[in-house]
Amino acid sequence: MPEKTPVDFWFDPLCPWAWMTSRWVLEVEKVRDIEVRWHVMSLAVLNEPKIDELPEEYRELLETKAWGPVRVVIAAQQEHGPEVLGDLYTAIGTRVHNQGEGMEKEVIAAALKDVGLPASLMDHWDSTPYEAELRASHKEGIDKVGQDVGTPVIAVPGEDGEQIAFFGPVVTPTPKGEEAAKLWDGTLLVASVPGFYEIKRTRTKGPDFSNL
Repeated sequence: MPEKTPVDFWFDPLCPWAWMTSRWVLEVEKVRDIEVRWHVMSLAVLNEPKIDELPEEYRELLETKAWGPVRVVIAAQQEHGPEVLGDLYTAIGTRVHNQGEGMEKEVIAAALKDVGLPASLMDHWDSTPYEAELRASHKEGIDKVGQDVGTPVIAVPGEDGEQIAFFGPVVTPTPKGEEAAKLWDGTLLVASVPGFYEIKRTRTKGPDFSNL
């Protein structure tokens, strides 16, 4: 059997756009021979150097909602292996984004229960001994793509198999079936072009979770 194409995906569970993209890449797993490898990144870490320059509402969101979940997720990875990340992210995102339960402690605790992980992981909500690992995971993704991005970050094979990373793709609603495959094929195509960096347009719609 040929090896599956690896796709490295960095996410912060807080971000609805990362959630949309993650559901797309899981759809691609159904129609293309790929394997997603999940990694944690942090909007809180990303925005630390400019936190005082951010709009008050976004700054408050990061300070109150961004740290706890990624601490719990990195603790799950460190204590139970990277293979738990995909299912845990799905459980969190389903509750937070699809069901609108919010990024609250009890929601993350319920998501841990959903996937059979111990409630003791919630002890990492306010602080964690794995902060260095969190920052290292974040840095790994950002080093591949650069600072002027958010989440998600994906890394795919480019020319000669060298890994190329992008922010995005940002899309709503999540493409399904052949649409998902076409977007994937296009992603590989632009990754194969030396010197390609960016395609962008202004978003006119918010995240649409209606087909998830």
